[in-house]
Amino acid sequence: MIGRLNHVAIVVPDLSEAAARYRDALGAEVGPPMELPEHGVRVVFVTLPNTKVELLEALGGESPVAGFLGKNPSGGIHHVCYEVEDLLAARDRLTASGARVLGGGEPKVGAHGSRCCSCTRTSTGP
Repeated sequence: MIGRLNHVAIVVPDLSEAAARYRDALGAEVGPPMELPEHGVRVVFVTLPNTKVELLEALGGESPVAGFLGKNPSGGIHHVCYEVEDLLAARDRLTASGARVLGGGEPKVGAHGSRCCSCTRTSTGP
């Protein structure tokens, strides 16, 4: 079921500053900022040879990312995104194993037009 690692998402308090750090200090290829109002974030993708890093900044106080920053003012890893062959089947399998699907459980359109679902576990483990 699980496929290729698509990206690791990191919440940052200042998107411009974080993007500059990846570009200037690390020499990474940094894409342009994109606003995703339906997710409450502004994002930048950092392209690496084997995957991407998604930098996330809150689009206002109602953003789920704003809550994350409230608990982690310096930011931090927010989620890991894996590609799957069948998104709905993967969602259902995760739900059956005890994961909680966020946002009502229906896939949303994420960055680059990709469909995505967010799941979390209520206990420790993957």
